[in-house]
Amino acid sequence: MVIYREIYKVKRGDFATAGEASAKIKSTLKKMGIGPAIIREVAISSYELELNLVIHSMGGELILEIENGKMSLISKDIGPGIADKALVMQEGYSTAPESVRAMGFGAGMGLPNVKRHSHNFSLESEVGKGTVITADYYL
Repeated sequence: MVIYREIYKVKRGDFATAGEASAKIKSTLKKMGIGPAIIREVAISSYELELNLVIHSMGGELILEIENGKMSLISKDIGPGIADKALVMQEGYSTAPESVRAMGFGAGMGLPNVKRHSHNFSLESEVGKGTVITADYYL
């Protein structure tokens, strides 16, 4: 049973506000008294997921859910989807355009970092439809 749920809308290409949802999530977790080790892991993952929405999607949502003993970050986007899920999990692989790389983003570490910093990770995607990424943390 979900006891807390917050949805953060993320716009495609909106680098001016990129990171705001992650900062709000971190602040919320601090106010809830979540331990600093979990907050650090969630902060890293939420930032990576938020930037992926900004860079690669047509827009979407970053969702924080907390239930008894578990916290989940869920990234849901609107297209384009991921054709090769194994490839995007390889460190250094990126489909970010050069303009994004020139800003210091798109190094191909986002999803591997989310997986590394979560207790459970899942990636579901359909080309042309979108992607849902879930990162779980056990409290």
